Amino acid sequence: MFFSDWKEKSVGKEISKTLLWEYDLSAFDWQAMRVLVVQRVIERGWLDDFYAMIRLYGGIENVKSIIKEIPALSPKDMNFVIHFFELDKDELKCYTRKHLRERHLNS
Repeated sequence: MFFSDWKEKSVGKEISKTLLWEYDLSAFDWQAMRVLVVQRVIERGWLDDFYAMIRLYGGIENVKSIIKEIPALSPKDMNFVIHFFELDKDELKCYTRKHLRERHLNS
């Protein structure tokens, strides 16, 4: 797995404040907003942000469970998390929701 060295690489790293520019981070609830934080890191984060995110949420397995809750991701970002976090696309809420909203030609 790509992030298997996260324990060594995440030491001293923090998620970039620019990813959450519209929030007051001094009063930010990182646990309540975990889905948003993980989504922002996936969409716009640097490699250091990924390591900081994995450390913040307690490991790769915890981040995987948060990724499964994300309501919307672009096809590019969805493909990224499927491969780098070794997930099945059917486990992702954003994938199953996308197929529920698809319109057929006769609709």
